[in-house]
Amino acid sequence: MTAQALRPGRAAPRRVALLPTAALLLGALYCLVPVAWVLVASTKAGDELFSTFTFAPGTGLLDNIADLSAYRDGVYWRWMANSVLYAGVGAVLSCAVSALGGYALAVYRFRGREAVFGVLLAGVLMPPVILAVPQYLLLAEADLAGSRLSVLLPVLLSPYGIYLARIYATAAVPSDVLEAARMDGAGEWRTFRTIALPMMLPGLVTIFLFQFVAIWNNFLLPFIMLSDDEKFPMTLGLYTLLNQGSNSPSLYTLVITGSLLAVLPLIALFLFIQRFWSLDLLTGAVKS
Repeated sequence: MTAQALRPGRAAPRRVALLPTAALLLGALYCLVPVAWVLVASTKAGDELFSTFTFAPGTGLLDNIADLSAYRDGVYWRWMANSVLYAGVGAVLSCAVSALGGYALAVYRFRGREAVFGVLLAGVLMPPVILAVPQYLLLAEADLAGSRLSVLLPVLLSPYGIYLARIYATAAVPSDVLEAARMDGAGEWRTFRTIALPMMLPGLVTIFLFQFVAIWNNFLLPFIMLSDDEKFPMTLGLYTLLNQGSNSPSLYTLVITGSLLAVLPLIALFLFIQRFWSLDLLTGAVKS
């Protein structure tokens, strides 16, 4: 050991783990390069898209947005509004169901509780593609296939959301506080609404964000359920626009511009609730 290392008051040099750092940088490039390409490509006019350098900015962003807004009398914005409806309403209702289910599994002791929780864990591991066709058949029997409810109803029950809500409620809602509320005469619903729900709120924000992003990016369920393009969400609408681009290459610029605009609401949502994000699941873990 050198004299410099033994000198008092001098902090030991930090070692940089080269392999993990390189892996993280490669992962960041893998995720960010497509985003950068969409950002640059959306600025190019149709004649610039395939004739200029990939990452050379163009001059047609505003024209592309105007053309996208004018396409079929603004059908893109109807797709965007449908996505906001499906993701917003679906995430709020799914979050409410997850809060009730997670709280019940965390607080109450009843026969079969662990079996129910095991079924939920199995639902977390099950790919959504397996459930899409049975869901369509069930909703078709109820004469709901093709309606907006056919997209909203299947997303209300989120096994992963209930799982997170139970874990968070177990850590964040002390049992002695619930017992004190009951001794003061509060009923079960009032105890949940006024005592447990505020304690679970940071975790529920996380569940809401997960569900909103999942529903916003959902493609398979609307693809199976819907046939009227006026009810399409943004993902399915862009898919149909991309298919039409094989016959009309000028539509490619509209697809790319629409993809860029579709990311902006997610970024805005994340920035709005990021103050809840970093401590969501950690704050409850240290409460007693």
